[in-house]
Amino acid sequence: MTRRRTSITSVLVATALGLVAPLTGCAGPAPRWAGAPAASPAASPAASRPGDPTSPGVPTASPSADCGPWGCEQMRRFEAAAGLVKTKPGYLGLVVRDRRTGATWRTGTPDHVMWTSSTIKLAIATSLLERARTGEVTLDATARRQLAAMMSVSDNDAADALWKRYGGDAMVPRFQRVYGMTGLTFVPGSPRYWGFMKASADDLQRLMSYVLDKLDPADRGYLVDAMRHVGQIQQWGVWAAGPAARPGTKDGWSIESDPGGKHWCTSAVGFAGPDERYVVAVMYHLPPGTGTIDAGVHAVSDAVATVFGAPTPAPVTVPDPSTGL
Repeated sequence: MTRRRTSITSVLVATALGLVAPLTGCAGPAPRWAGAPAASPAASPAASRPGDPTSPGVPTASPSADCGPWGCEQMRRFEAAAGLVKTKPGYLGLVVRDRRTGATWRTGTPDHVMWTSSTIKLAIATSLLERARTGEVTLDATARRQLAAMMSVSDNDAADALWKRYGGDAMVPRFQRVYGMTGLTFVPGSPRYWGFMKASADDLQRLMSYVLDKLDPADRGYLVDAMRHVGQIQQWGVWAAGPAARPGTKDGWSIESDPGGKHWCTSAVGFAGPDERYVVAVMYHLPPGTGTIDAGVHAVSDAVATVFGAPTPAPVTVPDPSTGL
């Protein structure tokens, strides 16, 4: 891999695993400098049932003729989140799907293809668990430790080892055809390696939906638990939905060089709400020369927090910039 995110002595360490966490990142084509318009409420077509009104910070869908299937309170949150997204330069896309009703809300640029960063590690983990369950591969103690490290602290060395051992780019067609990541592609001119891939927030939403809706219950439970108990370095993104929503997240970030110069990307995919009711995916490609990792982490986290009625600025952990490229 020609672009390796290497460990530095100041890298954060996950207490539970004692593993250093160098992370990979995302980038995309030259940005559109203005934020994209918010999605219309009419884009959420399905009928809805009430949520759990006793859980603060969780959408409480209450259908109405005026506000559509999500209800007026949640539409106000969505409108506020869309307004926040519009203030951010570059490409910022956010998708929320209600697994109970099928209603989906989108704002910004959720169909814009950006570098997947470490979010693709969720697809790698899903594939390995499925293949192990059918007997196609065996996950020994070493592989299990690497899988845990990859999910908890987004360990790159663990991801590298699993990628090389279990098929490399031969995994990707499954991501595209089975997990619904139809926009997923390798970056032209780069190695066919997990750190050189692009997808959209829509693709990440479909991946997370597959995990929650179709994966074997035991494997689903493993990933849900892992995403709910990530190391401090990943406590942002969907994590910002707040503790009442019991969120889980898989984050990714790095600085990349694209036309126009180097720039940061920050992305996250996960779930929130009772029984992991709400799937959330958010990806942000900051403009070259104008953004920082701090700005990117807070932008995606505050957008998620606004959707779930959690405080903003969201109380999050911003990764050490040295853990990027």
